[in-house]
Amino acid sequence: MIGSGAAGSVFASYLNKGGAELWLVDRYKAHMDKVAQSGMAFVTPSGEELLTGFHTAYSAEDIGVMDMVILMVKATQTDGIMPSVKPCIGSETVVVSLQNGIGNDDVLKKYVPADRILYGFGTIGTELPEPGKCVSKPESGVIMRFGASENDPVSEKAGKALEKCFCDGGCLASFEKDIRPFVWKKAISNSGYNTLSALTRLKVGPMLDCETGRELIKSVWAEGCAVAKALTGVDLWGEMLEELERLREGFAKYYPSMAQDVLIHQRQTEVELLNGAIVRYGRELGIPTPVNGALTLMIQTIQQNYDKQYCKQ
Repeated sequence: MIGSGAAGSVFASYLNKGGAELWLVDRYKAHMDKVAQSGMAFVTPSGEELLTGFHTAYSAEDIGVMDMVILMVKATQTDGIMPSVKPCIGSETVVVSLQNGIGNDDVLKKYVPADRILYGFGTIGTELPEPGKCVSKPESGVIMRFGASENDPVSEKAGKALEKCFCDGGCLASFEKDIRPFVWKKAISNSGYNTLSALTRLKVGPMLDCETGRELIKSVWAEGCAVAKALTGVDLWGEMLEELERLREGFAKYYPSMAQDVLIHQRQTEVELLNGAIVRYGRELGIPTPVNGALTLMIQTIQQNYDKQYCKQ
């Protein structure tokens, strides 16, 4: 697991419960040391349990060749991290991106053959409140989906094995024959509530409770759906409207990841892989995306000026 912060730790915990032998790799030394010494305190709606048996490292350079490498660093960090990851990737290693955003498989193709790539996502709220402790806030139903970038017996075998391991660990997963519509649906959803939560400084619930907030989200989604339909042939608009109620039920009291990046950590976000990707694909297809374009520029401007923002004394 390359990138074992909140989401990486939660995903790894489900895999651990499903029987996988895992290396957790992360530069967060206190977290890696705590897991190595005491195990991972894993909190779910069912309660808290202590998981042991993890191997940990601060870098992937000396851990040996793996059967499967799962990337959970921020998607904008993939190019920068891959040189240190390559030593653990052999000729039969399958590389999996479970990162947010669109186009993660295309980035990986610069480093790994297409028939050794799986990509997808999880719909799980995650937190890392302290070293050695992660929190999972899963939705109901299938909460992990992934598929092959290019169908191949090796990648299919790996995908089915990953599906079984997640399911055995209590995380309902699905290996999809065509993952593209699912990835686009997740990215479009994130581009609405995630980005707008960062900009409005609101948790998801209050944003959905006002008509203007809902209209903003739908305007982002409408552009994303138009681009997705042109690329995949699938009309997602009806499903996206159903997302509004799902978000209210599952994320009302939650600051999503981009809001945490902007409001709490003041770090670079994944907006270029979300709203920015909708804009890029829209430009290639001749589909207007003015709302997503404006939101992308707003987040980029904030990122460049954290140290100059107004702060009430």
